Amino acid sequence: MNFDLTPEQDQLRDAVRALGRRYGHGYFVEKAKAGEHTTELWHEAGRLGYLGVNIPTEYGGGGGGITELAIVCEELAAAGCPLLLLVVSPAIAATVINKHGTDEQRKRHLPGLADGSQKIVFAITEPEAGSNFHRLGTVARRDGDDWLLSGRKCYISGVDEAGHVLVVARTEDAATGKLKPALFIVPTDAPGLTRSKLDMEILSPENQFLLYLDDVRVPADALVGESLDAGLPALFAGLNPERITVAAMGAGTGRYAIERASEYTATRKVWGGRSIGSHQAVAHPLAHAAVQVELARLMIHKAATLYDAGRDLEAGISGNMAKYAAGEAAALAVDTAVQALGGAGMTTEYGVATLLGAVRAGRIAPVSREMILNFVAQHVLGQDKSY
Repeated sequence: MNFDLTPEQDQLRDAVRALGRRYGHGYFVEKAKAGEHTTELWHEAGRLGYLGVNIPTEYGGGGGGITELAIVCEELAAAGCPLLLLVVSPAIAATVINKHGTDEQRKRHLPGLADGSQKIVFAITEPEAGSNFHRLGTVARRDGDDWLLSGRKCYISGVDEAGHVLVVARTEDAATGKLKPALFIVPTDAPGLTRSKLDMEILSPENQFLLYLDDVRVPADALVGESLDAGLPALFAGLNPERITVAAMGAGTGRYAIERASEYTATRKVWGGRSIGSHQAVAHPLAHAAVQVELARLMIHKAATLYDAGRDLEAGISGNMAKYAAGEAAALAVDTAVQALGGAGMTTEYGVATLLGAVRAGRIAPVSREMILNFVAQHVLGQDKSY
């Protein structure tokens, strides 16, 4: 058992941390409030190779794994710049295409995903079905050599920034007549694909959308993989990296909040000149939050290590636990930081209340804490399925 990063991973962590701090939380907030995107940070991270750390070197990536991408997600968040599209494009889309796409799809999309010049977002969630692929209403049917996609998607991140969207639909199995999941790489400007922006009470430079697919026509090679049989494994291939990188982003956000609060409480002096951090009523909640964040980081490291070792079942359990732990820890850390700063904690200047919406959403998406508890109860504790 080894808790140390490799020298290369240490160098990556330090380099990404330096990049994130050069931009900082002020940049993140400014972009979000202006309705703009973190384009400059994204492009620089791509140019430096950080966006493609988990993509094979033959496609311009770093040849690493989800462990390395989790480091990137965590360190940018720890600098106050949590980038949601790191989860969507490099973690989900790149992993799915690399593992289950055709040779042509890998050649066409992975180099751009690696250098940041291309973004592919992910569309599974639906108004009626949530993320339950058994109940998805979006369907794909053959029309000659093409496919026609029809349905609705919701809470789809970053569609306005991406050239393609990875759509999860259901197709009819010719042998059984049953519907089975399939993934399609769809241009975001395809005729019949429209979107409407969702107004969210979350301060973020990435936007959320409703998507409407009205007989969107795509060619046969838009289907991920060589056949429909690739659909289910391709879908599951993106879920563990999603959980792990979301957790890493949450842990980084928790670290950022605790650092800001600790700096304040160590220097703020009242009641006879003592720092407020010398009082246990202030210090203990921050210390408790720091413990929870560190515990979440350990589970993230375990999950990423298992995933990169190809131990998918164990990675699924650890990845869900990591996501649960990091979601709770990040929400606790930000709330505790706000409380420690008092009125200053609610100001934009001190940069912690600006994260309240995001960390609260982290307890819901991409999978709720309750569904993770269902998963753990069933697959770890051996209980009957409860839903």
